[in-house]
Order: sequence, then C-alpha cells, then structure tokens
Amino acid sequence: MELHPSIVPESLRAFFDENPRVLLAFSGGTDSSYLLFAAVASGADVVAFTAKGPFQPDFETEDALSFAEALGVRHSIVRVDPLSHPGISANGPDRCYLCKRMLFGKLREIADIEERCLIDATNASDDPTSRPGMRALDELGVVSPLRICGIAKADVRRLSRESDLPFADMPSNSCLATRISTGTAITAEALERVERSEDEIRGLGFSGFRVRDRGDQCILEIQDHDKGALDSSIVEVESILNKYYSGISYGRRLSE
Repeated sequence: MELHPSIVPESLRAFFDENPRVLLAFSGGTDSSYLLFAAVASGADVVAFTAKGPFQPDFETEDALSFAEALGVRHSIVRVDPLSHPGISANGPDRCYLCKRMLFGKLREIADIEERCLIDATNASDDPTSRPGMRALDELGVVSPLRICGIAKADVRRLSRESDLPFADMPSNSCLATRISTGTAITAEALERVERSEDEIRGLGFSGFRVRDRGDQCILEIQDHDKGALDSSIVEVESILNKYYSGISYGRRLSE
C-alpha cells in the first residue's frame, strides 16, 4: 500500500492538517477502512476503536484488526452490551439512536481524555432521514470527514480501488439488530441464529445478502447477481437455514 499524501483528496488532507490528532470509530467496513487509510497517508496521529458486542459479527472485528495491524495503527476493542439497555433491546424506532449514544458516549470520553477529535466514517451519500443514529453523532460532537468533504459511497469505492485497497468492492453490511423487525424484542438467541446462518451461507460464496429473523421463520434476501448461484445451491442454502428456522421465504435485496 502506498501511503503518500498525494493519493488522498486535497479536502481530506486539509481536514487532517487541521485535526492532526483523531480517534476513529472503526468498524472495518469500506468507509471506515478508507478513512483510516487516508488518515495514515495524510500523516495524522490516528487511533482506531472498534465496538464489539452482540450486534457486531465476528468477521467484521477480525477484518478491522487485520487492517489496522497492516497500517501499524494503534487499535483497541470497546466492549458494549446494548442488550443491557431496555430501550435498545425493545427494538423500537429509536433503537439505533440509543445504541449510537451508548457506543459513541464511551468513545467521547476516551477522545476527551486523549485530546483527540472524535471522527466516524459517515459519508456524503448517507441519508439522515433513514439513519436515526446520526442524531446521536451530532449531539456528541462526532465529526464526519467524508461527509464534510463531500465524499460519497461511490467516491470511497473509487478512491479505494485507485489506492489498491483490498476492501474497495466489499458489500455494505449493517449491525445484526437490523435483521429483526422493528418492534420485536432483540434477544441474544435471535442474534446468534442470524450470525451463524449468515456465516455459513457466506461460506458458500454469497455476498451482500441478509437473513431476516422472524422468530422460527426467516427471509433470505439476496441481490440479483446471486440469483443464479442460489438456484444452483438451493439444497445447501436450505440445509443451513433449516438448522435454525422451521420456515424459509425469499426476498430481493437491492444493491447500493
């Protein structure tokens, strides 16, 4: 990986010039991985913190650890237990907001102690109307450099390819709680069913799909590019899902 500042957009370099000490909320996804890379390439003093709890799948944490290590960045895991918060486990319309308040509240304390600017990887194409957690970021003074610099998701992918980063085409992911219908209480058992079934299906070569938990039923949502693969692997896929659910239905998941 080339880490010369010239490969980072000028507006983003300027942000890190103005904010040389940053603490990044680092999920290991495409956006936060590119932002971590850009911070290092720009010469910023950056530390990365990754949340780990029942809402985060293990593979994401492993990806985050590997990439931070490859960049030589100080990286820490922040343990969170959102199910201990009744408002979050109840899974109402404010779940995401409350969960972000819990996580970023912890990071805010660390950033203040270390006198660092607290940043996240919200990008310019993220819609606040569909992301209630963004309100919590505003309340806690979290800064979003990609959004400030007008860098959208497509830009992140393009810049990642131009920098030969391995995650440029990584499918977007979301926390496991999103697999459970709003208004249905979230349990550790349901989250475990989702994570295990998705891990096994991912092992068959599928990407960008979701297993929606509906109690003893599930909905497997796949993108159009995987329709053929599903047809040829239907026996294996249903064998996996039948270990966790008594009924299976299928849906279409739109691409980004």
